[in-house]
Amino acid sequence: MKITDVRLRTVKSEEETKLKAYADITLEGCFVIHGLKIIDGQKGMFVAMPSRKMPDGEYKDIAHPITLDLRKEITNTVISKYNEILKAEGETQVEPAPIEE
Repeated sequence: MKITDVRLRTVKSEEETKLKAYADITLEGCFVIHGLKIIDGQKGMFVAMPSRKMPDGEYKDIAHPITLDLRKEITNTVISKYNEILKAEGETQVEPAPIEE
């Protein structure tokens, strides 16, 4: 699947937060996934899939890539778009966290 569009909404906060932006991606111009999150984790930036809080308090992804290749493509494309925004704002660009196989 090819990602044909990425839309980001950065999170601006007075206090430091791990959540940096929300993203929506379009796949092959015909399917949209809303609610991805760019998170600054312990190993670097990563893209979290949209999730829902379950009755037991646990969060479960409601959409996620099945293959490692698609996960890498989503991560690299979304982080690249985020870096475009950072560059335009004069901020330091970031690297995605390694994706474990």
